[in-house]
Amino acid sequence: MKRIAVFCGSSKGFSDDYSQQAIKVGEYFSRNRIGMVYGGGKIGIMGVIADTMIKNKGEVIGVIPGLLKHEEVAHKNITQMIVTKKMSKRKVKISKLVDGYIALPGGFGTLDEIFEALTLGQLQIEKKAIGILNTNDFFHHTLKQLDHMVKEGFLKQEGRDMIMVSDSIEILIEKMIAYKAPATSKVVNTVARK
Repeated sequence: MKRIAVFCGSSKGFSDDYSQQAIKVGEYFSRNRIGMVYGGGKIGIMGVIADTMIKNKGEVIGVIPGLLKHEEVAHKNITQMIVTKKMSKRKVKISKLVDGYIALPGGFGTLDEIFEALTLGQLQIEKKAIGILNTNDFFHHTLKQLDHMVKEGFLKQEGRDMIMVSDSIEILIEKMIAYKAPATSKVVNTVARK
């Protein structure tokens, strides 16, 4: 994997474990020459990873919508900053730059981004690996909700199985490298032809 989109918080959370894990991610990416594409911020967990990668001479590409590009938020020292007019354009740009997606702890934006990636995978618009770095079991309830959706018939098991989960960045990347996208379903083929 040459580049991975990282979705994570613009806050650091209440536990120092989140920042420590973010540092490990930045060091691992830099050491293994994996470029990071992210929201372009200098604050929160995203800022911690970006700063770590800059310190270790890693590639960091920020994609930020113009409405968020102001002094307090946008990182000034990254490899490249791409400014888009809209949030929707930001997502398309990130998608074009990466080989996979990872979510670390975050809020609404993090969930929005990772679920959009999952939706694109489910519809087979993309066939990229999608991972969750589950620091402190942060995503426990989110994953339980997905299991409940399978149980109640609103999500297929193969959709649930698209998500790779680990609390170790090394193990998560190994799973993502080994990922094989599900075969195209008849439903998707039918919808795509109409």
